[in-house]
Amino acid sequence: MRQLNLIDRIAAARGLDGVAGLVRDATHKLLRPGAIKDMLHGVWLGHPLHPALAQLPVGCFVGAAILDATGDRGPGAPRLIGCGMVASLPAALAGFADYADAHEEQQRVGVLHAATNSAALLCYLGSLTLRSKGFRTVGVALGFIGCGFVTVSATLGGDMAFRRAVGPNHAAEVPHTGPAEWTDLGATDDFSEAEPLRRDAGLIPVLVLRSGNRFVVLHDRCSHMAAPLHEGELVERDGEKCLECPWHGSVFRMADGAVINGPATAPQPVLDTRVRAGRLEAKVREIPGVPAS
Repeated sequence: MRQLNLIDRIAAARGLDGVAGLVRDATHKLLRPGAIKDMLHGVWLGHPLHPALAQLPVGCFVGAAILDATGDRGPGAPRLIGCGMVASLPAALAGFADYADAHEEQQRVGVLHAATNSAALLCYLGSLTLRSKGFRTVGVALGFIGCGFVTVSATLGGDMAFRRAVGPNHAAEVPHTGPAEWTDLGATDDFSEAEPLRRDAGLIPVLVLRSGNRFVVLHDRCSHMAAPLHEGELVERDGEKCLECPWHGSVFRMADGAVINGPATAPQPVLDTRVRAGRLEAKVREIPGVPAS
């Protein structure tokens, strides 16, 4: 049997679900679906906002540690610590927005990620207080402890992003794994305007929705967390037909897969379609200037 590493054990620790649930529910109450939450997710940016915002506080804290380690006694380190603490607020808000729409094992790691960040901020607050009172040596030592917590937190954050896939586009592989040639999806009479149907297009699952004599074919796995979109609900936004993800409520425009509401930040891939002899065919939509895989 494969031995679990420490973070795997954290992700599997159901004992954290109580705290994780409280944090999730509190975040949902504070950040209701809408423009602010979409902004924090990074819908406007096209990818998650939290990793970008986190660079500033981490950079400030590491810079302060370097100044302290090299014996600098000027105002640089305290100023960097103060800047890092201020920059931590928007980064934390964006992080909590992503956390609230994550899976259980991701949230378990996320709880410790947030806890170590909080411990770091307490250390830095104490460090600034001690420095201002003339206890520089102890203040510097507390700053180094804070930097240690930041390092642990960054490790947990990296695991969440790259090992547990919080934030990546779960549909990014479609241009490379989807069918490059026209692929049969079934008789046109099989498809309905009222409900999307799931089909396989080569190696990828797709959903098909009819609109009169036209057909829309989208990748069936949500770009946010790979939910089966064909189980979602058809909704209307600004007079256009859209599809709402059944897991976390992301809304995609059917015509072009654009994100209307998060937490998804990447558009849903749309396949090209044609009808031949009463049967629907689809293939990956080519990007201009990019050769097909």
